[in-house]
Amino acid sequence: MRDPHELYELTGDLPDLERPALVQAMSGFVDAGGAARLAREHLLTGADRAPRELARFDLDQLLDYRSRRPTMLFVEDHWESYDEQALALRLLHDDAGTGFLLLSGPEPDLQWDRFIAAVTGLVERFDVRLTVGMTAIPMAVPHTRPTGVTAHATRPELVADYQPWLQRVQVPASAGNLLEYRLGQHGRDAMGFAAHVPHYLASNDYPAAAEALLTAVSRATGLSLPTDLLRKAAEELRATVDEQVAGADEVAAHVRGLEEQYDVLMQSRQGSTLLGDLSALPTADELGAELERFLADQNKPGDPPG
Repeated sequence: MRDPHELYELTGDLPDLERPALVQAMSGFVDAGGAARLAREHLLTGADRAPRELARFDLDQLLDYRSRRPTMLFVEDHWESYDEQALALRLLHDDAGTGFLLLSGPEPDLQWDRFIAAVTGLVERFDVRLTVGMTAIPMAVPHTRPTGVTAHATRPELVADYQPWLQRVQVPASAGNLLEYRLGQHGRDAMGFAAHVPHYLASNDYPAAAEALLTAVSRATGLSLPTDLLRKAAEELRATVDEQVAGADEVAAHVRGLEEQYDVLMQSRQGSTLLGDLSALPTADELGAELERFLADQNKPGDPPG
């Protein structure tokens, strides 16, 4: 492997951070409801202090531009602008002034092992105490119930407070998930959260899932991350969807069926003896097939980067 340190440049003097958390939010993999994107944008634009770039990766070595073409703006007789992308490690601060790191930008298409070795080196350089990833997946759940998350980690103790939703399912890999796996192999704590987005809303922005992701990250890291604006947006969307569902009998019946399945599952987790028909719940294979269909739709050739 070529020197992974040559994949990035440090952009200035490194700050003296005391074992920060690192939030990983690269785009390009599955992101139902745009939840990870919304959470990432919320962190970058909602901070009291401007984010500070610490390291920038060389995208010319990592991206296949023809499979995820950046956009350009043409105005009358000239090219006005080019949507230049950046994959960077930035320093942000939470509401309490605590510094943390954010890795964001397009997921690499190429040189995954070298890229992950480079990020692992930065994790070691900053003595990162915990790396947390964010994504969102389509699930057979109703929008009328609390947004759930699937948690995973390099040590079971990190997700002891979360119950699993999926037992065993094979899905396409992502650089973010591989980073978590490799960090675990190096004895570093890493975890991730996948917010559950109602499958019938997976192609629309779903701020409730972004709020759930930031809440989960705050809980895992101890950071005080803002969610008020996302909560307000989620309430507004909920009202809109409720109105649309009420006006469509077939959709309303589908949502009621999902509500019944969800409530049965929640009762079973609480040990209730008043259970409904568990056979009506989607199986891991069905959920995996739903995820694979979503991924196929999201990764068609020629699609712009996520």
